[in-house]
Amino acid sequence: MSQRVSYYDVAPEGMKIVMEMEKYTKKSSINRTTRELIKIRVSQINGCAFCIDTHTSDARKMGETEQRLYCLNAWNECTFYTPEERVALELSEHITLIPTKRVPEELYKRVREQYDEKQYTDLVLIINQINSLNRISIAMGNTPTKK
Repeated sequence: MSQRVSYYDVAPEGMKIVMEMEKYTKKSSINRTTRELIKIRVSQINGCAFCIDTHTSDARKMGETEQRLYCLNAWNECTFYTPEERVALELSEHITLIPTKRVPEELYKRVREQYDEKQYTDLVLIINQINSLNRISIAMGNTPTKK
């Protein structure tokens, strides 16, 4: 990885706070695969190559299929994502593009058909966490390196 600033060294307390949120989201009851799909989809929207590379690699290690990874950009046209994944991905897109998409009541109700109140809150935190990490990564000039 290349980067502009060694931000973990320059701002260790700030990055510790950022990573504490990441630790929290990993302990949530949201399915691990769903969490990775969210991270990949949000990173696609934000154009964060470093995070796309990281999270597709993590998803593959978990056993995620190439087909589902390749089609994630067009998830709403595919039948091989679960109802829980589909609504989580839709929520991810709406929160990531909140200035234009917002989170309409109808979407909230559909999310709540699949997830309870705590899980909804955790989904929002997961989505916000990867959005934050995308923005940090892009601003710091993180780029993936060939493996």
